[in-house]
Amino acid sequence: MAAKTSAKSAKAGTRPATDAKKTRQSGPKPQSGEVVLLSGGNPQIPKGFGDEPVQAYIAAMPGWKSDLGRRLDTIIDRTVADVSKAVKWNSPLYGVESGSWFLSFHCFTRYVKVTFFKGTSLNPVPPGTSKHPEVRYLDIYEDRPFDEAQFADWVKQASQLPGEKM
Repeated sequence: MAAKTSAKSAKAGTRPATDAKKTRQSGPKPQSGEVVLLSGGNPQIPKGFGDEPVQAYIAAMPGWKSDLGRRLDTIIDRTVADVSKAVKWNSPLYGVESGSWFLSFHCFTRYVKVTFFKGTSLNPVPPGTSKHPEVRYLDIYEDRPFDEAQFADWVKQASQLPGEKM
């Protein structure tokens, strides 16, 4: 009877647990300290809370984007006392309340997209629209001016609003 069960399992496309375990363990392993860049050059950083994973993300941002990431992080730190930080979904998040976030950013091929989760409540409203009614974006390109004073003002306003639970 055991032989029939094994044949049925093979027909159904299932493997015994020992074969599945061997499959998961095989294949090339990532090099220690090596960061994978996802589509558009966004760094793949493990989920984590605090400044350390955010700094790892910023350090792994390709080219000019890393300098921009440091500028964004510095402005946020300077503008919001005791800002909370995390990396989730391969993006740094910033918040004031535990588990609640007001801003994030993400690398794309030609720009960095800053997400204000309650962007429609900011004055002036950031220019990039979203499918989500409250979210607004700021796309920052290497060859276009970046208004740090306006960004700092948006950060201050956003940090005073209820954050987005994620």
